[in-house]
Amino acid sequence: MTCQTYCLFILSVIMIYFGHFGNSSILAHLQNDIDQLKADFNASHSDVADDGPIFTKKLMDWTERNEKRIILSQIVSMYLEMLDKTDKSKAHIRHISEELYTLRNSLPDGLKKLEDLKNLAKLQMTDLKIQRKAAHELFSVLQKLVETPTSLKRKRSQSQSRCKC
Repeated sequence: MTCQTYCLFILSVIMIYFGHFGNSSILAHLQNDIDQLKADFNASHSDVADDGPIFTKKLMDWTERNEKRIILSQIVSMYLEMLDKTDKSKAHIRHISEELYTLRNSLPDGLKKLEDLKNLAKLQMTDLKIQRKAAHELFSVLQKLVETPTSLKRKRSQSQSRCKC
C-alpha cells in the first residue's frame, strides 16, 4: 500500500465496515476530501513510509467484530483529535470531521469498552484496597477466562433446542 492511499484506506475500511456508505458517490466525494487533506499534510513526503503503517497493522490483529469496534472507535477518535487541530475553515476538513463524528456516534459500545480498558490500565495494583478487591474477584475472573467459545456455543444451542417458540 502506498503512502498516498493510506489515509483513504483506513477511513474506507472504517466506514464500509459499519455500513456507513449507502452509495459510492459519498465515498468518491470523501476520497477527494482526503486527497486535499493529504496535500495539506504533505502525505507524499518520503518519511510517511518510515516504520510502517500506524493503523492498518493493528486492524489486522483485531479479528472479531466486537474487537474491531473497539479498535476502530479509538482510531476514529484519533482522527478526530488530529482534525480538531487543523484549519476548520476548509470544507474538506469539515466534511471528513462530520463523517467521522457520525461514525463515532455509531460506535457507542466500542467507546464504552475502550474506556473500560483505559480504566483498567489506570488501576494502581500496588494499592492495598485494589489488591483486596482483585483477590476477592479472582475466582470469578478465572471462571470467565476458562469458559471456552465451545462451551458458550453449546449453552446457546441447548437453550435454543429447549425453546419451542
